[in-house]
Amino acid sequence: MLSRLVSRDPPAAASYGAGITGAAGGFSHALGYLQGNTLLIETENLRKSAKAAVPTVSDQAAAMQLSQCAKNLATSLAELRTASQKAHEACGPMEIDSALNTVQTLKNELQDAKMAAVESQLKPLPGETLEKCAQDLGSTSKAVGSSMAQLLTCAAQGNEHYTGVAARETAQALKTLAQAARGVAASTTDPAAAHAMLDSARDVMEGSAMLIQEAKQALIAPGDAERQQRLAQVAKAVSHSLNNCVNCLPGQKDVDVALKSIGESSKKLLVDSLPPSTKPFQEAQSELNQAAADLNQSAGEVVHATRGQSGELAAASGKFSDDFDEFLDAGIEMAGQAQTKEDQIQVIGNLKNISMASSKLLLAAKSLSVDPGAPNAKNLLAAAARAVTESINQLITLCTQQAPGQKECDNALRELETVKGMLDNPNEPVSDLSYFDCIESVMENSKVLGESMAGISQNAKTGDLPAFGECVGIASKALCGLTEAAAQAAYLVGISDPNSQAGHQGLVDPIQFARANQAIQMACQNLVDPGSSPSQVLSAATIVAKHTSALCNACRIASSKTANPVAKRHFVQSAKEVANSTANLVKTIKALDGDFSEDNRNKCRIATAPLIEAVENLTAFASNPEFVSIPAQISSEGSQAQEPILVSAKTMLESSSYLIRTARSLAINPKDPPTWSVLAGHSHTVSDSIKSLITSIRDKAPGQRECDYSIDGINRCIRDIEQASLAAVSQSLATRDDISVEALQEQLTSVVQEIGHLIDPIATAARGEAAQLGHKVTQLASYFEPLILAAVGVASKILDHQQQMTVLDQTKTLAESALQMLYAAKEGGGNPKAQHTHDAITEAAQLMKEAVDDIMVTLNEAASEVGLVGGMVDAIAEAMSKLDEGTPPEPKGTFVDYQTTVVKYSKAIAVTAQEMMTKSVTNPEELGGLASQMTSDYGHLAFQGQMAAATAEPEEIGFQIRTRVQDLGHGCIFLVQKAGALQVCPTDSYTKRELIECARAVTEKVSLVLSALQAGNKGTQACITAATAVSGIIADLDTTIMFATAGTLNAENSETFADHRENILKTAKALVEDTKLLVSGAASTPDKLAQAAQSSAATITQLAEVVKLGAASLGSDDPETQVVLINAIKDVAKALSDLISATKGAASKPVDDPSMYQLKGAAKVMVTNVTSLLKTVKAVEDEATRGTRALEATIECIKQELTVFQSKDVPEKTSSPEESIRMTKGITMATAKAVAAGNSCRQEDVIATANLSRKAVSDMLTACKQASFHPDVSDEVRTRALRFGTECTLGYLDLLEHVLVILQKPTPEFKQQLAAFSKRVAGAVTELIQAAEAMKGTEWVDPEDPTVIAETELLGAAASIEAAAKKLEQLKPRAKPKQADETLDFEEQILEAAKSIAAATSALVKSASAAQRELVAQGKVGSIPANAADDGQWSQGLISAARMVAAATSSLCEAANASVQGHASEEKLISSAKQVAASTAQLLVACKVKADQDSEAMRRLQAAGNAVKRASDNLVRAAQKAAFGKADDDDVVVKTKFVGGIAQIIAAQEEMLKKERELEEARKKLAQIRQQQYKFLPTELREDEG
Repeated sequence: MLSRLVSRDPPAAASYGAGITGAAGGFSHALGYLQGNTLLIETENLRKSAKAAVPTVSDQAAAMQLSQCAKNLATSLAELRTASQKAHEACGPMEIDSALNTVQTLKNELQDAKMAAVESQLKPLPGETLEKCAQDLGSTSKAVGSSMAQLLTCAAQGNEHYTGVAARETAQALKTLAQAARGVAASTTDPAAAHAMLDSARDVMEGSAMLIQEAKQALIAPGDAERQQRLAQVAKAVSHSLNNCVNCLPGQKDVDVALKSIGESSKKLLVDSLPPSTKPFQEAQSELNQAAADLNQSAGEVVHATRGQSGELAAASGKFSDDFDEFLDAGIEMAGQAQTKEDQIQVIGNLKNISMASSKLLLAAKSLSVDPGAPNAKNLLAAAARAVTESINQLITLCTQQAPGQKECDNALRELETVKGMLDNPNEPVSDLSYFDCIESVMENSKVLGESMAGISQNAKTGDLPAFGECVGIASKALCGLTEAAAQAAYLVGISDPNSQAGHQGLVDPIQFARANQAIQMACQNLVDPGSSPSQVLSAATIVAKHTSALCNACRIASSKTANPVAKRHFVQSAKEVANSTANLVKTIKALDGDFSEDNRNKCRIATAPLIEAVENLTAFASNPEFVSIPAQISSEGSQAQEPILVSAKTMLESSSYLIRTARSLAINPKDPPTWSVLAGHSHTVSDSIKSLITSIRDKAPGQRECDYSIDGINRCIRDIEQASLAAVSQSLATRDDISVEALQEQLTSVVQEIGHLIDPIATAARGEAAQLGHKVTQLASYFEPLILAAVGVASKILDHQQQMTVLDQTKTLAESALQMLYAAKEGGGNPKAQHTHDAITEAAQLMKEAVDDIMVTLNEAASEVGLVGGMVDAIAEAMSKLDEGTPPEPKGTFVDYQTTVVKYSKAIAVTAQEMMTKSVTNPEELGGLASQMTSDYGHLAFQGQMAAATAEPEEIGFQIRTRVQDLGHGCIFLVQKAGALQVCPTDSYTKRELIECARAVTEKVSLVLSALQAGNKGTQACITAATAVSGIIADLDTTIMFATAGTLNAENSETFADHRENILKTAKALVEDTKLLVSGAASTPDKLAQAAQSSAATITQLAEVVKLGAASLGSDDPETQVVLINAIKDVAKALSDLISATKGAASKPVDDPSMYQLKGAAKVMVTNVTSLLKTVKAVEDEATRGTRALEATIECIKQELTVFQSKDVPEKTSSPEESIRMTKGITMATAKAVAAGNSCRQEDVIATANLSRKAVSDMLTACKQASFHPDVSDEVRTRALRFGTECTLGYLDLLEHVLVILQKPTPEFKQQLAAFSKRVAGAVTELIQAAEAMKGTEWVDPEDPTVIAETELLGAAASIEAAAKKLEQLKPRAKPKQADETLDFEEQILEAAKSIAAATSALVKSASAAQRELVAQGKVGSIPANAADDGQWSQGLISAARMVAAATSSLCEAANASVQGHASEEKLISSAKQVAASTAQLLVACKVKADQDSEAMRRLQAAGNAVKRASDNLVRAAQKAAFGKADDDDVVVKTKFVGGIAQIIAAQEEMLKKERELEEARKKLAQIRQQQYKFLPTELREDEG
């Protein structure tokens, strides 16, 4: 299996394999949690790669085995994760001691190696070479430094867990360092060097042991300043030992010697005054030019030597040191030529810059040779070499007095020589430019270069040498810019090749940090340089501000992404230090800008030191391997793709150098025609090479070629799926027998999931990551061939034609949406500036996600039906693995928000588990759907649990939540697996028992999750529990209202309401007290809040019970009063539910938080509703006022409902516009009741109106809001519907309040005004209905509507008939010897007649559909079965008739086919044709029942019916004629012998009797069938037949 994975993605497999091997060693060594975590991450990567590779494996056995291995690995990973967490809990505190023991052991091993070296017995181990060990030691030394920085930070923060982790990392890094040091010592031929290496390595171990010991002590007293200081001192000593160890490497000492030599030589510049020069000026100038050329060449050799052997660097650095010494002497000689003191100071300043740049070059070379793989090391070296060249150029420009233009040409040539190295092997980014930025840069620089080249030529001709020199300088800068852009573009082309290994983004970009560090250091150096002009100081300040701002922003992003609290705090602290030191520096710069005095410059110098230190510390911390990105690896194909760009750029540089040399000679002698022709040739070559460069960069745009290939591939796949669909329509799709349907479904699910995972990465790459685009689209396209194969295979195994077509259509939709996505991605191309393409990319990604979701729903339903649960298990395992991801998304809510949703999904899982226990005994076939529901709920739970863990305080609670949610995942997996097994074998009692045990285990694990959440916040958890209890009470009260309305709510004994009144009042007062405690509990401790929530839930339960008893005591002969009372307590329960929710949201929040205002509002509503209950209780026995009281309570309730309706909260579910329209009828009825009650003023009418109004308005508002927030409703229509919903409610409130006025003062004038109020309500209802109609549009249908069901069946029948007709068209009479033309004519007749019947029935069914629509439009048939019983019957009649037409036509086609092929009798054909005619007649009857006989649709329907009847009659006549003709033609051979003749007569009589008996039996059978069918016929059809 691994070999397949390796062949598919060698670099990824190799890196994961190496990671696992390395991590396993550490894990077995100490069971450390961090090491276990590394192993988990690497193994999870391997599992993902294996899973992604499965669909691309053509060998079925290998694919199944790889898939199974990936699943087994996922299970083992989950178990290992649990075990490592338990091991961490048990052994975490011992990690520091373990690390200390490891370091002590390493120290002893190095001592043993030293003794072996002294005795010349130290030998290299197999595979060890000097170069390899030296590189290992160099790279490991950085890892040791980084882990020690982590150790210091963790110990300073007093975090024991992460200090242990850092100690473990340090020990592991030191182990590698010790092995490398031993290898270097064993491989070197110099005994002294070997001894020095081992001694310095032992010093590192000794210092590290002391450091870990000090860190352990610092944890005991985290705030002790003395211990912190001692820790820092020990760390510095270790850092010094580490540098000594690295300096013992071959070649490093030579570089150090060279550095020391440069330092010594530079001391010559520190004298107060220089002796006057003894040489003539021309000689001194010539020597300086020669020395400059030599030094520049040596710098290039140093850069080149870092790529070779260690000896090469030693020689190059020695030569560089000698050349520097000579150059310095020449420079000092030149300074002696200066006429003034100021000129001399300027020359010396430039020499000091060259000295500093030279030292930096050697340090960068040393760093690169030690660790060639270090991020940005190569770029830093190139930048250091350029700095040397630039500082030399500055000095030459200052000192030489050549003819104008000469020194500019020399400077340009040196600059071009320096940048040439960028094009040698661009396998690292050289700048931050994106691909499209590179194109822009090339275009801009080429334009500048063209203008400056024209200027060079023109000014050389005219002799304007100052302008000539300026043009040369501009051309040089443009060429350097072109080279940099070309090198960056080539790098991006290389890594974007699909064969290259794409890099992975880390927490921070160390290259960005290193570049910022370098830029800030250079800017600070310019700030304090005495020779800096005000503009240079301002420029340097701008650079500092830009880079420090970028660093602070990177720190902020890193701190938000990391799950490591120590790193989070350190990044924040580092950002603060950088920001503060920058602010201090800016203050000194402002002072310096105002007065360039020595004192201000000195202050500026002092201010730069803390900034440089803070940035260096941050850069060191950011280089930790935990945070670092994985760089891209360019393949050989990627390198080939780079070639055209690199060749063009190199040609451009080379010809530009020749051009500048030629121009330099022309500046001296402009009258030399041959030189002009040479210049023209070089100019032409430069121009051509730049054109070639631009063309190459544009042609090689990352991802474009891959997009084209992928588009072609997916187009082929779409053609294949279309062919399969045609074959399926004609029922000729070949079944795949080489593989089971289960394996095919699993393959299809796997490949669709992988496609789904790629949608977002492709969209991201298309919008702004050009280098990733090629990789992602190639990966996507590779999945479509397996997708089509699996989809066609699954379809071929499905017997149901409709399901078959669904799978094929959904697969085709997915392929088409992927094609659309690729077109959009190609257009976007990864260009962040191509904003006009981004909307199309987002839309295409959304469509593709929907296509994936649709096909996954279909597959999951199919899988759950047959007990296939592999996909569900994978989904749960994937959700569990995401819990361990180090960087969860940015939380958008508080812990309380996530706590609420986790509780909801946990309880849903517990309920599903209980249902599965029940269904395992009663209906095992329903287990699949329940398992699918559980999988979906766990997916939501895992995400919400991850967010709850991320927001929980303290960390231990978050860790516990995460662990328990993972444990629940294990339980869900086992339960889902058992459900699948039981579906396969429903009678297996052992599996049933196992399933019940698993379900119980899941329930127990749910309770553990809930207890972990409670530990996170006991108060809010109690609020959630209380809210659940209250919602149960509200549901119970709704049920009680139903009983009361039905007149069945009776007292169990002869109690009166007076017996309960006091109890109700007392309990209500207790509830008020609990409410006060609840409100105050939001600002108090979680324990007090929990107590208040529990108490209020208990009291409302008690109050609900006593009110129900009181309502029952009123007697069932007064149901309306009972409902009023129960509604009053229901209002209190609703208000309490809202109050608990508000309290939960406001818990632990400050007083001025918006949630506190919501809490106060909820408390006011609660008080209002309790007061209303008390008033209702007092008014219940007063017949004169209870109607008025009920109406007041209803008005208050409607106002509260309206407040909820007007809130911005989105409803949890949506409903159809039909539902909204239906609910307005309740408003109309209630309005009529209210007007009647206002006119009669009877208390009974008023109570009835109050109860009806409450329900009608509540239902209308709920339905209106749910329909308005349907995703397909536009914002405009939503606003309109909500506005008229509010308008309707306000109008109705005014009506009720007017009725209340009439009750108090019943005058005729007031009663006359009722009509105006009711008209306002009616107008608002009309507007609301129109808004709902606008929501419906043309596409909306109610799937439960019988008319819609009928239309669907009609269209289905039409499709079935058309498919049968197509099948008939493909039929040909069977080939046989030509016997009689009439027979052949009959078979042609059969086919033609059958075809005409199929066409006619298809037209008939479509006409019936049109007729039905017309009936609905005319209002003769409503779309609401609840309001018209016969509509449902009509629809059912139409549906059954349509089905019969389709079935009969299908039978006719089969009979025609069989008859033509010679397998069936003409009698069967006649019978089928008659059945078509009969079912057509029934369809016509079903449509005629209510239709308008003169309508166009009915006329079309009648014509279509007649066409079917004619076609059927033609076929029957043809078949009967053929049958009789055949009977006539059959000759009977009569036997002549007597005995034979008698036997023949007897046989004929026997056959006749047998046929008569069969005929009688067939008649009886037909009668029975008709009797049975008659029972199921709708009323209209029965009457018609009667």
